[in-house]
Amino acid sequence: MVKRVKADEHLITSNTILEDGQKVTDERINNIIAQRTNSGMRKFLGFPLKLHIYNLARPNIDSILYANVLSDSAKVKRKTALLSKKQFDKLMESRRNFNAWLKRTGEPPVIYDEDKTIKTANNLRKYYYSKGWFNNEIVYDVETDSNKLAQVYYKVKKHAPYILDSINPIISSPAIDSLYAKFSQNSLLKTGEQYDEQNYETERERINNYLRNAGFYYFGQDYIRFEMDTINTNHKVHTDVIIANRTIRGDDSTTTTPFKIFKIREVNIFTDDNFDNRNKPITDTTTYRNFNLYSKGKLRFRPKALTDAIFINKNDTFSALAQSRTSRYLNDLKMFRYPNIDFVENPEDTTLTANIFLEPKKKYGLSFDPEVYTSNIQTIGFSFSTGLKIRNIFRGAETLELSGIAAIGASESPSDPDAAFFDINEFGGNIRLTIPRLFSPFNTDKIIPKYMSPSTAINLSATSQQNIGLDKQSLSGVFSYNWFPSKTVTNTLELFNVNFVKNLNTSNYFGVYQNSFSRLNAIARDINYIDSDAILFDNALGTNRYAPADSFIGDVLSGNTSLSSNDDDYLIVNNIDERKERLTENNLIFSTSFDYKIDKRNSIFDNDFSVFKWRIELAGNLLSNLSNVIGLTKNDSGDYEIFGVAFSQYIKAEVDYVKYIDLGRKNVFAFRSYAGVAIPYGNSNSIPFAESFFAGGPNDNRAWRAYNLGPGSSKTTNEFNEANFKLHLSAEQRFSLFGAFHGAIFADAGNIWNVLDNVEDDAATLSNFNALKDIAIGSGFGLRYDFDFFVLRFDVGFKTYDPSQNIDNRWFRDYNFRNAVYNIGINYPF
Repeated sequence: MVKRVKADEHLITSNTILEDGQKVTDERINNIIAQRTNSGMRKFLGFPLKLHIYNLARPNIDSILYANVLSDSAKVKRKTALLSKKQFDKLMESRRNFNAWLKRTGEPPVIYDEDKTIKTANNLRKYYYSKGWFNNEIVYDVETDSNKLAQVYYKVKKHAPYILDSINPIISSPAIDSLYAKFSQNSLLKTGEQYDEQNYETERERINNYLRNAGFYYFGQDYIRFEMDTINTNHKVHTDVIIANRTIRGDDSTTTTPFKIFKIREVNIFTDDNFDNRNKPITDTTTYRNFNLYSKGKLRFRPKALTDAIFINKNDTFSALAQSRTSRYLNDLKMFRYPNIDFVENPEDTTLTANIFLEPKKKYGLSFDPEVYTSNIQTIGFSFSTGLKIRNIFRGAETLELSGIAAIGASESPSDPDAAFFDINEFGGNIRLTIPRLFSPFNTDKIIPKYMSPSTAINLSATSQQNIGLDKQSLSGVFSYNWFPSKTVTNTLELFNVNFVKNLNTSNYFGVYQNSFSRLNAIARDINYIDSDAILFDNALGTNRYAPADSFIGDVLSGNTSLSSNDDDYLIVNNIDERKERLTENNLIFSTSFDYKIDKRNSIFDNDFSVFKWRIELAGNLLSNLSNVIGLTKNDSGDYEIFGVAFSQYIKAEVDYVKYIDLGRKNVFAFRSYAGVAIPYGNSNSIPFAESFFAGGPNDNRAWRAYNLGPGSSKTTNEFNEANFKLHLSAEQRFSLFGAFHGAIFADAGNIWNVLDNVEDDAATLSNFNALKDIAIGSGFGLRYDFDFFVLRFDVGFKTYDPSQNIDNRWFRDYNFRNAVYNIGINYPF
């Protein structure tokens, strides 16, 4: 570590802050230290990686190259003859570049600097002063050794803190003074509490926001200051809250005047303001609900569509909040480029004219998106999608989006060897209408006011896929409301969500689910149902070549084989049949759902935040009630059918919580917890496959591949394992390595189970809390590369606790690289 440390220097190995004898672990206080130790992996496992990379670089690379190569003309001549002059020069340059890369990627040793230590002590003194310990004492000790290493200790004595004792307002403007009793009720400066400088800064912002929203257009934070008296007060703080008069600066003079409350005299909306028509006259003028709308051409918007987005109203008191809400709502419409709001003072009175300038975007937008790809089921695929966006289609700031996709591909393992090379196809279309208000026959303004930016989305889509799984056609329609009660809260109500899925090629079920077919085939051979060399497959049957397997299932379940209902193989066949029936049945889902989300992340650079989401969904209730009223007959299974399909009925709930904790120096601890359950009832005894839960994969338990984990402790070999109850927990420590490379250590826990449905396998069901012993645990490490706009992620997961193994042999059974799961993903898993 001290390879590049000179004889009279010392490498800092640790900085320790001792607060009244106790070590400080608060990262915010430790970040005050001006001279940090070498970073990189932050001495992860005692190894400062960046420092060692830097030490690999040669400080005098040019001298070394000259001494070892360039000074020897014979050696240069031999290498030039062997490589050519151009290649030899490139070799020398590559050595210089590699040496420079080591320096850039690594980190030079942090040498003890007393000036920076003194600076740190001063910064600590200021910090503790800002928290109320005005008489704090800071000293530092430096321990060095013969190995050129240094440890720095900062010792803090806080002494008695100062307490807020009295708060006295001194307000120059009568209009503001008359409001003091009202806006001081929520003051952050409270007598009896310890002095905190941050509270004063926040209180200044709070007062400013209050007065700006109370009509004081010219007010700003600079007019607020605090004066504190702590002389001979016995550790008490007496505070004067001083709010000065308005200062008006002229060309050669400055005057002061009391602040006044301004009202809105007029609101003018210029609907087609842009550079090209700046000199054209206004030709269309409309007054609607006290708003004046001006256009240099024909007014393209219905007046209500624009005025609904304006929170600045005639005769209202000026409000900065109304101004910001107007800007946000106009941006949310996605109809205009950079909406601008300008206030003009009317000199004859204390009123303002609000001028709102809007530059409409183009009415039509067209997109094309060709793509070439490969996957585990396609050797190659081509797709082409196109979209048409029509803005303001009904003159109410609505947006209509039409999109379509067409794709063809070649199967990795085609089911029909005689089929064309491109045997996979998909066609689909989507129509989406976004309305910037709640489309409802009822007035919802009191329940969901317009400052919450309410909108309605109507979405219709249809897709058809062939030779992808069982082939399917699907139709779906969604009618949903969205609104934002605050900057952090999002609400979505899907009033109607209809989804119909029709499977077109159910006879190819065992061609898709080969593991189930292999198990049937093995059981058939074991009971001599067929010759040992035969299989439950007949190529001569064409599209229904797996009919022998269906016949075998029928014979087993009807008692026409040697298997009895108590045999394990009989139960396996029965389970395969139940799963086949569920996965091949057509689905009709008619549901209503509500989503609630609190996202406290301030920006993409914020690493100290939380996200909480919950969702509730009810499906089938409306159709069930209508079926009862109409008196529909039930099918043989006792279920109602609509258009020949038994509709699904269930309740589904999900809760998801993510927490990030910023530990400083690009170290982040991230945690996620998730729980979901879907309970069938009424017209259903199971959950549709699309609505069930799975475990494993790059964004779940990374020690198992997607759909490979669970349910419970079952040893199933199904291609897709799913169930109707799920628990998941993840914890991840993320840290910087070097450059754009980052590392992570993680642990994932969770599983899926069946509850209150038609699955009877004890190993796969959650019948009591004892089943929680089947929670799977995976752990591992990861490497990430940050491209700024996305993160490329590589994770290695090891099965730490595997519930599919015997109860006494679950821990670390296959904990090795040979049995590890390697995941590649985009961005972080949560």
